[in-house]
Amino acid sequence: MTLMMGEHLGEGPIAVLETTSTTAETLLAESPPAQTPAPPVFAPVPADRRPPGRRDGAPAAPIPVAVLAGDPITGQGVAAFLSSCPGILVLPVDRQHEAEVVVILVSRVTDDTLEWMRQAADRARREVRFVLVGDGVRGPQLLTAVTHGLVSVIPRQEADFERILRAIEAVREDRLELPEVALGWLVDQVRAIQREVLEPMGVTPAGLEAREADVLRLLAEGLGTPEIAARLNYSERTVKNIIHGVLTRWRLRNRAHAVAFALRNGAI
Repeated sequence: MTLMMGEHLGEGPIAVLETTSTTAETLLAESPPAQTPAPPVFAPVPADRRPPGRRDGAPAAPIPVAVLAGDPITGQGVAAFLSSCPGILVLPVDRQHEAEVVVILVSRVTDDTLEWMRQAADRARREVRFVLVGDGVRGPQLLTAVTHGLVSVIPRQEADFERILRAIEAVREDRLELPEVALGWLVDQVRAIQREVLEPMGVTPAGLEAREADVLRLLAEGLGTPEIAARLNYSERTVKNIIHGVLTRWRLRNRAHAVAFALRNGAI
């Protein structure tokens, strides 16, 4: 069965959506209602899909997810779908600060989007990752978003239910789900910072051990912990310890931030 949804989002502020409500509460500010063009089509998820958070048959804790949207129809539809997925826990408005993953749905990515992301990260009780659905993201915005916890960018034309769910699941695998063009922008931006800002000031790249750089390089390629361990012939515990050491030493938010840090300093 094909599911019909409303327009992805308008230009208004992000709204926090409850799956049991027919209205949305404005998260940050008031603005005129968004226009609603013709609805896109969302493909259903295959019935035999393995529930997220299960490895080798062992159940894991569900992933707590918050859905933030500018268009109530689209946001409620995505929240309702995620609520039906095993291994996903969609949080109500009064508990969204407990989210492990925040799905942000916007028509176009603007500086206001980044501000909403920053505020959501500041309010969170845990380290939070962001899945961003929207068009128009630029290189400088991407670099800023990564420091706030961005792990996935999905263009609107590619944002069916399956893709959004896959991006949420990837958080538990510590994967970056970024389009190739977005990765290219990120690399170009950090290299420009190195060339135009750090080098003229005589600032040398941050010192990373060889094995730290190896791990971060594989993270940048989208590999998860088990794959990195196999590639480098390390235990998974060793990989996690290496990453934890980098995060702690440089006071970085998460793995995506560590990759951006290593790129910015020319370490990988």
